Formats: sequence, structure tokens, C-alpha cells
Amino acid sequence: MKKDKTMEKIVSLCKRRGYIFRSSEVYGGINSCYDYGPLGVELKKNIKELWWQAMVREREDIEGLDSSILMHPKIWEASGHVDNFTDPLVDCKQCKNRFREDELEKPKCPVCGGELTEARSFNLMFKTYMGPIEGDSNVVYLRPETAQGIYVNFLNVQLSARQKIPFGIAQIGKAFRNEITPGNFTFRTREFEQMEMQFFVHPSEDSKWMDHWKEQRMNWYYRLGLNKNKLKFHEHGKDELAHYAREAYDIMYEFSFGWKELEGVHNRTDFDLKRHEGHSGKKLSYFDDERKERYVPFIIETSAGCDRTILTVLADAYEEEEERTVLRLSPAVAPLKAVVLPLVNKDGMPEMARNIYDDIRKDMNTFFDSGGAIGRRYRRQDEIGTPFGITVDSQSLEDGTVTLRDRDSMEQERYQADNVKEVLIEKLRFKETGVKK
Repeated sequence: MKKDKTMEKIVSLCKRRGYIFRSSEVYGGINSCYDYGPLGVELKKNIKELWWQAMVREREDIEGLDSSILMHPKIWEASGHVDNFTDPLVDCKQCKNRFREDELEKPKCPVCGGELTEARSFNLMFKTYMGPIEGDSNVVYLRPETAQGIYVNFLNVQLSARQKIPFGIAQIGKAFRNEITPGNFTFRTREFEQMEMQFFVHPSEDSKWMDHWKEQRMNWYYRLGLNKNKLKFHEHGKDELAHYAREAYDIMYEFSFGWKELEGVHNRTDFDLKRHEGHSGKKLSYFDDERKERYVPFIIETSAGCDRTILTVLADAYEEEEERTVLRLSPAVAPLKAVVLPLVNKDGMPEMARNIYDDIRKDMNTFFDSGGAIGRRYRRQDEIGTPFGITVDSQSLEDGTVTLRDRDSMEQERYQADNVKEVLIEKLRFKETGVKK
């Protein structure tokens, strides 16, 4: 079978165009850690803002939170991470490579065919020490997920925001997992950013809210412009369910390397709050005025990886045509919304183009490019994923019009320079939503 090299091409594009770099590359790199370049930080910012908009700004029943990365170590005992957050690790006796036993097809080394050691449990949490003395009493962990910071702040947020159940708490933040076999570029890394929301509900309404959040979260991926035919739900069977879950679904995307999980939507019941009650000795129950009842809420969790979403958006947008490579990014996430180009660097074209650029960049992220042949500049922006190009040419100097080039169709239309920003804004909105004003 011919190996699909799409991911290799995406990795190359990301480095060449300033999306994603391998971390510490001048020192040979560090495995499964990545740095986001000038375009990558813009793409990441746009995705996080779209998530925050959908989860917090557009709803009255969700509040935001930014909890600490370092938390009391007993939190991870209560959550089960200290005892249960492990992978089965095996080593090859011959080539010394390490693998997760549960991911091996055969009980032999997949690299050299050598004999493997007996499996042993490997905890995925990064351990460090707080304070000047390294000892068991000073152990802390880099959080492996953001959810626990939400659970222990449940009443703080509920009381200060004066929320009533049902309501949710949303958070975007870094998490760290010492994965044995990370891979597929940014799909699985040791340092990553999560976008999680925990929705607190009455125990009798868990199924209703589970259905609600499955629909809402799938619709959000449509909003990113992802191909609907490459998205589906996978329901966890009884042998797949986590110990805390009553019901769980994964939103899956079909990558070039197979169907993989984008996001989990889980019914965590009252497991987490009751565990923290038991370990902390503090009540985490809620008194419902309308029901005249005190109870520990059930939790419907939506947990998405920002880095994984970025990779999905890039993979979905990547397309090779006969004469160009193009990223068909939705304007909602595209790092650059437009590029302004003088046809040549003379006759007043650069000055006119610079004036247009200075005006447009007040409202959106825009790039000015005057280097090289115009065709090469167009191709460069197509590969970056910039939706529109505005070109100043000789006719612009005569009648004050410029061309507006569409990335996807490559068609060009002429508009008055004084009006091109308004036209651009409307075309971006239409390309994003498919609805004319």
C-alpha cells in the first residue's frame, strides 16, 4: 500500500510558512513539543476566540475560569490520577525502544522484532517540587487536565456569579502528559492546550443535557468550516467507558492516518464532586430553591484539544491543485484575512497600496507583500490560506480602482479603492457564513 504523505506535506508547509516549528530545533529538538510561529499564533488565537464566543459569550448559563496549573497534590489523589492515570509500558530488550503495550499489534518489538519486557505501569503526570527542598512532602504535579480546577471551584463560581443549576464553567489552559508514544505532529503532544467546559445539571436531567451538548459541539466544528463528511460520533462501549463515566461520545475526524478523536462529550455523573468532598472534607452540594432539594450535581463534560483542532483545521483545508497548493481556511480562523500587493514597485503603486493596507489593518489582520513576481506572491498567500488579495496596478493610478482576488476561485473583480474595505468585509462574512447581507 502506498504511504499517504499528506501529513508530511502539512508539517513542511507549517514550518515553511510560519505556522508551527519543532521546539528547541537549534538543539536538535525535543520530542513532541512544538512552537507556534507568526501565523500559528494567529490561527490558535482565532480558534480559541471562536470557542470562547460559542461557549461563554453567546450563553447566559456558562461562566469563564482560569485556574492554576499547579494545584494541591491531594486534588490528583481525589481524581484518581495518582493511582490510575497510567499506561502499560514495555521496552525492547534489543533496540531499547519503548512502547505502549495496548497499542502493539503483536507481542514483539515493531521496530526490530525483538523480545519485549514485562509491562509495567507508567504514570503520565509530570512531577516536580514546590519550594527549595525536594521531598515527598513538597511534591506537586503539572496538571494533566484542566477539568479538576473547575470542579474544586464549582461553588466559588456558582456563588460569585449567582448562577443556578443548570450552568457551566468553561476554561482554556495548558495541560501536560508524559505520553509514551506521542505522534502525528501536534495530534498527540506532551504539552498541549485544552478547551473544556463542565456543565452542572440535576441528576434527573443528565440525558437531556448530554443530547444538547452533543449537538452543540458538533455544530461548532461545522462552524469552523470542516468537511461534514469527515466528522462522526463514536459511542464508547462498556469496555471503553472511563471509571467516572455513565455515557461517553467522541467526535471523530477522518485524517489521512485514520479516524481519530477530536473531542469528548462525557456524562461524568457526580463522581468528581463526591470524590473531592470525600478527600477535602468540604461540601460541594447545591441547594435548589425551585426543587427545595439539596444534591450533588451531575456533570456533562465537553473536552477539546486546541492543538488537535488546529491540526484538524489545517488538514481539512489542505489541497493540492495542478499549479498550486492552497489552504482553504474559513475566514473565521484564517490568520490573515487579506493581502495588499502593488503590481510593481514603481509609478506610485507601492504608496497607494500602502495607504490601502494601513486602512484595512485597523479592522483585520492584513499583510503587505511587494517582493517578487505577482503570480508567485499570489501562490504564497494561497498556501498560507489568505482568503483575498487586493492588487494595485496601472489602472488603479488612472481610475482609482483595484482588483480583489478570491483565493478559492482565483477570480478577480475591480472595485473603487475607497470602497474596497467595505466590500472585503462583506465578502469575508459571506465566505464564512454563506449568507448575504
